[in-house]
Amino acid sequence: MSAPTTVDFYDIELTAHHEHLRAAYGISTGDEILDVGCGTGLTTREAARAAAPGHVVGVDVSDRMLERARQLTATEGLGNIQYLLADAGAHRFDPGRFDVAISRFGTMFFTDPATAFANIAAALRPAARLVLLVWQRREDNEWVRAIAAALGGAPEQPPPGADPFSLGDADATANLLEGAGFADVRFENVREPVLYGRDLDAALAFIRGWQDTSAALARLSEAEAARAVDRLRALLAAHDSERGVALDSRSWLISARRRR
Repeated sequence: MSAPTTVDFYDIELTAHHEHLRAAYGISTGDEILDVGCGTGLTTREAARAAAPGHVVGVDVSDRMLERARQLTATEGLGNIQYLLADAGAHRFDPGRFDVAISRFGTMFFTDPATAFANIAAALRPAARLVLLVWQRREDNEWVRAIAAALGGAPEQPPPGADPFSLGDADATANLLEGAGFADVRFENVREPVLYGRDLDAALAFIRGWQDTSAALARLSEAEAARAVDRLRALLAAHDSERGVALDSRSWLISARRRR
């Protein structure tokens, strides 16, 4: 069996979280679905099977992710999916087209989240559903704190549109969504591990490939970077369990409806 590609590692990482999102979809036969930040299309393909003969539009800003999504979709023989290389927060969708909008950790990176969520709301029919998974606050997520500590300290403050924890404050996010045109906003606490597979070397390579990790290592001398990588390997080894390399995390499963 071949090793997973770097893009496939994201699906491995979020395996435990994915089950919560799947249970919350509420997709019906014939629904039109928008998948925001669809990545390699796992959520898109699942939605397409549930919605058929309805259609799913998967949107992402990564051409590499979408290339893999199209490969997997073709392999599975699904013909009711369209993939768009676009920013879902700014793309001009047909107004009122979709019955459900879903996203698995794909909505935290909007530069202007108020405008972006208003754009998504405009693409939904009245009373259509929004179902999201987002990270809770950085300080509530062991995986990012432990990795940062192994690298030698707290990461630098991310620029706007690059913070994976930007929607972690439930009150602020509820206000944001309500201001964008959503109602009945609900938050479910999800505590599941992030999973990095059973191959320690592959897990280390994946985490070293993160933008924050590579930037942190680049700021160190060669010797300091080598010691940081050793600490990171030791951290992952210490969290190697029967499920593979696993670190604790907290996320929000958010559901809402577009106002009528």
